[in-house]
Amino acid sequence: MNATSLTCHASDPEMTCAIAQRLGARLGAGDVILLSGSVGAGKTHFARSLILSLLDVPEDVPSPTYTLVQTYPGKSTEIWHADLYRLTSPSEIIELGLTEAMDQAICLIEWPDRLGDLTPATALHLTLSALDAPQERQLQFTWSDPRWAGRLEGLCDE
Repeated sequence: MNATSLTCHASDPEMTCAIAQRLGARLGAGDVILLSGSVGAGKTHFARSLILSLLDVPEDVPSPTYTLVQTYPGKSTEIWHADLYRLTSPSEIIELGLTEAMDQAICLIEWPDRLGDLTPATALHLTLSALDAPQERQLQFTWSDPRWAGRLEGLCDE
């Protein structure tokens, strides 16, 4: 399958948050978002904003860097937020239950390169990059599954 992409520009963290909220409203069970970018690029900020938009009752959404996975009771399905940075083997991903969650929940996965062969072909890839101005970010969405095209329409619009 050929990959398709969409690039958004966020001039500040609030705009990044708005894009995350718009994406969150379009997600459902079995959707996997793979978040890539250097340390400090905004992966956790994006994930936190998206997760908060899907909760009935706001709660603390910490980075899962040390816990590896945080789960949340979303309005329509469970939400899993994983940070795979500290993992050394794809077998650890299976032990966490993440492979099952990718079929049943909304999954936001930071450092997805650790997934290896477990990377879902239907996932939406998001690469965040810092730009010249300190708060500016580029968000590049890439996908191969055709279902994403319509769901991402207008995502970058203010």
